[in-house]
Amino acid sequence: MLDAMTDVLDAAQTRYLDEFRKLREEFSRFMFSYKFGMEEVATKVGILQQEFQHLQQYNPIEHVSSRLKSPESVLDKIARKNCAPNFESIRETITDIAGVRVTCSFTSDVYRVSEALTRQDDITVLQVKDYVREPKPNGYRSLHLILEVPVFLSTGGVTVPVEVQLRTVAMDFWASLEHKIYYKYDGVVPADISRTLSEAAETAARLDTEMEQLHRDVHGELLPVPVEVTRGNIPMSDEVITRLIGEGFSARP
Repeated sequence: MLDAMTDVLDAAQTRYLDEFRKLREEFSRFMFSYKFGMEEVATKVGILQQEFQHLQQYNPIEHVSSRLKSPESVLDKIARKNCAPNFESIRETITDIAGVRVTCSFTSDVYRVSEALTRQDDITVLQVKDYVREPKPNGYRSLHLILEVPVFLSTGGVTVPVEVQLRTVAMDFWASLEHKIYYKYDGVVPADISRTLSEAAETAARLDTEMEQLHRDVHGELLPVPVEVTRGNIPMSDEVITRLIGEGFSARP
């Protein structure tokens, strides 16, 4: 009798371990799909940055960074949002597991880069939240996009949502310090400090406007313009080829 009970318990434990192992593998695959989606979007922005830098007269992108929520953070958010414990529900409910942040020079650049990114054929725009034109009550400014991108694994293709935040250097400076202050006060910031933060956000917005106008006064309207691409063979004379070789092809990246 005792041996029979032991066998039953061992079998139950084996099933539990097998189920746990499968769940862990599925969750790892789920998280990796977000990592790959994040890298896909970061690569797209990086390509735009290099194009602006080398092939156009003005580069609006100052900095690009990315981050992936930790598994613990994802599980915590699942609990806080009362999300159903299945991957499809998590994908629909939690859209900021993977994130890419693009820091631009000026406010108009935020929209310029957003347009260049979202018009790509394999990107689907799921959501746009414009906190630049309509700041949050605390003064936070940024353009938030939820983009869906395809990721191709050995088992097939999946679409992954990636949050993209576009902001200026001034907006990023304010947001970074505001985050540190909120973290110190555990989210409950005294009224006077909250008011000062809001005023600082207005100051940063004015600085953005003034610096962009100054840039226009000095350099004129330096807008990234599309580069005409000729498909197929490009005819070159012997003289052009000789000059390119002699000058070391200065357009080399």
